Amino acid sequence: MKKLINIFLPILIIFFIIIISCKKTDSNVSQDSEEIFKAFYSSEPIPSDIIWLTNDTDLEFASPEAKKGGTLNSFILSFPNTFRVVGPDSNNSLRGLILDNQLSLLEMHPNSENLIPSLATHWAFDKNKRTMYFKLDKNAKWSDGVSVTGHDYAYTIEFMRSKHIVAPWYNDYYTNFIEKVIVYDDYTISISLNKPLPELYLYLTLSPTPRHFYKQLNEEFITKYNWSIVPNTGPYQITKFNKGKFIIFERKKDWWAKDLKYFKNRFNADRVIFKVIKDNNIAWEYFKKGSIDVFGLTIPDYWYDKTKVKEFEYGYINKIWFFNDTPQSAMGMYLNQDKEIFKDKNVRYAFAHAMNVEKVIKTVLRDDYFRLENGYVGYGKYSNNKIRARRFDLDKVDNYMKKSGWNRGDDGIWIKNGLRFSVDVVYSQEEHTKRLVVLKEEAKKAGVELNLDRLDPATSYKKILEKKHDVAWMGWSTSSRPRFWEHYHSDNAHKPQTNNVTNNDDKELDILIDQYRNSIDENERIKLSLILQEKIYNIGDFVPTFMIPYVREAYWRWIKLPKKFGTKVTDNLFDPFNTSYGGLFWIDENIKKETLDALKSGIKFEPVTIVDETYKMDIIK
Repeated sequence: MKKLINIFLPILIIFFIIIISCKKTDSNVSQDSEEIFKAFYSSEPIPSDIIWLTNDTDLEFASPEAKKGGTLNSFILSFPNTFRVVGPDSNNSLRGLILDNQLSLLEMHPNSENLIPSLATHWAFDKNKRTMYFKLDKNAKWSDGVSVTGHDYAYTIEFMRSKHIVAPWYNDYYTNFIEKVIVYDDYTISISLNKPLPELYLYLTLSPTPRHFYKQLNEEFITKYNWSIVPNTGPYQITKFNKGKFIIFERKKDWWAKDLKYFKNRFNADRVIFKVIKDNNIAWEYFKKGSIDVFGLTIPDYWYDKTKVKEFEYGYINKIWFFNDTPQSAMGMYLNQDKEIFKDKNVRYAFAHAMNVEKVIKTVLRDDYFRLENGYVGYGKYSNNKIRARRFDLDKVDNYMKKSGWNRGDDGIWIKNGLRFSVDVVYSQEEHTKRLVVLKEEAKKAGVELNLDRLDPATSYKKILEKKHDVAWMGWSTSSRPRFWEHYHSDNAHKPQTNNVTNNDDKELDILIDQYRNSIDENERIKLSLILQEKIYNIGDFVPTFMIPYVREAYWRWIKLPKKFGTKVTDNLFDPFNTSYGGLFWIDENIKKETLDALKSGIKFEPVTIVDETYKMDIIK
């Protein structure tokens, strides 16, 4: 996600799911469920004074030169624990790929930020500022051939409110934010919030859910649908997988939206294969052999050093550095306040001042990365740009620790009542080890011991969500507006499978978060957002580290990009599925044969390195 302010839909990806429903009910559905479902229908006519809107005037951003065909070979670091996108273990490496193939009612144009059609062709706003009306595309189909109708959206509400999906965030959102879906006919619906909100479209472009697929929504849901391939509405669908080894997505040749203005000339590869390669270094070797087509070069060692090989110097593989303009991931160190050592605010402050992030940037990261000042950078008026992250400062560490009665032990590490200032840092990527080693060595000077606990991505994330960590080294995806409830409200503290990984439990903060969620005045929400960020800073349970307002990637020369390489919000130039900005590349099979022949014979091409600053953020220019 990362998107700026009212930037578009992948935001909403957080709110919405990949599942479907149809008008016809099933004999296995309970009577109570039937009664709930019937409540979504109305015999009242749609209001006559609304103004229907659409958008077919924004510029296309795909290339007319794009060709269909070929296979994109990519990789993931771990095989997921489930194909479900809600419920336990659903936050995994595959979830985003599945959700990117599940369309919402509307998208947002990645450059203009205007609404554009997706599953809906037209939309309208009610004067009450909490209801939107939609005309659905009558051609839309699920991947199993069933038509997408308004009944599928009604079922989304029933599905997401169910306790059987074991997803508290979704239960809360679809109960306390979404009031109802009204189906006027098969292709006309309205969706209402429980309260008016500014920028209503950010909350109401939800996805449908398949009632015809989910035969029973009961206590067996988690296990029954753990490995189900759910029908979707997007350009690709999973066709084959081997647990622990690979997952294959294939393009739908007869995809219903392939000729629509904002989707045509996109999603060009016939298939996308994700191999499971648990180590980036091994994946790099696969890439150099041509078994993988694209590879991220964000890490400086890769961009500067590892590309000094024949494959790049002979022009077989290209490099591109593409700046974007999006909200920044909240990357940093999350301190678990349920651990005894972090219950004391002074100790949390001391920990932050013991982290020499600037040295990591200067040395390991070669000054290519930028310091992240707080967890909400890049949200425009909603960002509190006065906040500055706590810097490495031995004197401040000393003051805070002594204030709380700690003393240095014989080994130089702070100690109090037998408790040493020694904590485990959970992380998952081997490439991050060098960064953490520098932090570890610098922290020793401050009397803090870091024990580096590298786990595979699935195990790492599971441990963090179960709140068994001391310090979590991680980042979160972004949205159109700052999100506070899921990360900082006490409703999500002291329990597993929530995003409040610091177990923050502050009643004063709860009140402000609730006010922010309930406000219908944009100016008030902006003011509350700035206050909340300051309060969170004062709690000190998050140490922000780096931000990366660009992408750097390598790609074999048979992978082609448009003349305008990406969009303002592109955070992966070779994203095959993202319906907001992805699928712009294509594969030239003739150039692939030419390149592989040249590789065997040693023929050279001109090396290619591209730096594109078209969308470079003002704050770093």
